[in-house]
Amino acid sequence: MNNMTRTFAALADPTRLTVVEELMQRGELPAGDLVSHVGMSPPAVSRHLKVLREAGVVTQRADGTKRYYRVAPESMRAIVDWTIAHRSFWEASLDRLDAILAEEGGAHNE
Repeated sequence: MNNMTRTFAALADPTRLTVVEELMQRGELPAGDLVSHVGMSPPAVSRHLKVLREAGVVTQRADGTKRYYRVAPESMRAIVDWTIAHRSFWEASLDRLDAILAEEGGAHNE
């Protein structure tokens, strides 16, 4: 569970989530492309990438002086697995919400 905690904590930041979404859509990118997309300074983006890397959400590869980043598929798979494992909780919660809303809707119609 410790890895999931780090993963969700890393993705809780809007900038880091934007970076991950960009990498998921466009594939592996150099850090400079990410800088231009998120509109932050290179050091700020570098700090965000470090958090994502340490959480295991992205991987880095060097090619000369450039650093390329991509989403670690195993981290996305872990999120999917966690979500599916907790599916019954979410479904039960939504069922309870539906029941409450239906009850309230009936009370307003009387």
